[in-house]
Amino acid sequence: MKTKSILLIGLGRFGQHIAAKLHELGHEVMAVDNNEDRVNDAMSFVTNGQIGDSTNTAFLKSLGISDYDVCIVTIGNDFQSSLETTNLLKELGAKMVVSRAESDTQAKFLLRNGADEIVYPEKQLAHWIAMRYSADHVYDYVELDASHMILEVSIPKAWIGKTIAEIDIRKKFNINILAIKWNGELSVAVTPDMTLSENKTLLVLGEMKALKKCFRI
Repeated sequence: MKTKSILLIGLGRFGQHIAAKLHELGHEVMAVDNNEDRVNDAMSFVTNGQIGDSTNTAFLKSLGISDYDVCIVTIGNDFQSSLETTNLLKELGAKMVVSRAESDTQAKFLLRNGADEIVYPEKQLAHWIAMRYSADHVYDYVELDASHMILEVSIPKAWIGKTIAEIDIRKKFNINILAIKWNGELSVAVTPDMTLSENKTLLVLGEMKALKKCFRI
């Protein structure tokens, strides 16, 4: 994985989680917040930190915006500041700006004012929790777009003892089995003659409607 240089603006809980994960992945992170305590708290897992107002053009210029591979704006309690910061980053030559939104309306304004991509932490987590805990046999899921997703699901009882070829969900539902998980280990070597057992889970890809019908979600 190529090491990236990332500017992260906003060190609330969400921002700190992102900074910590980026650090774990080996990327260089410049963290910015107007709160000194937050910057100090993050110094153990960022490359550098600055205390400052991200809506101040001179301050942002001093950071060398065009040098970063990605600029991430995670300001969550002041949309006006988030919007101004996003706009300034793009004006100052940011290659890519990813901004946090809490609603579709906010997302529209951010996209119109320089954001290349939008993240919805609360909305995305809410969807995950609803999917995960509304069905006992769903362990994880990832939305790929408005109509496709990847699910990790337990194997239906009717399929136990049958092979991949016998259940043939690709032909019946246009669903692809990407991998099989067993004892915490993931195997992507899925073959038609592989027999399914109750102590395994499937990672499957398909249209949401087909997945919900196939696995009765």
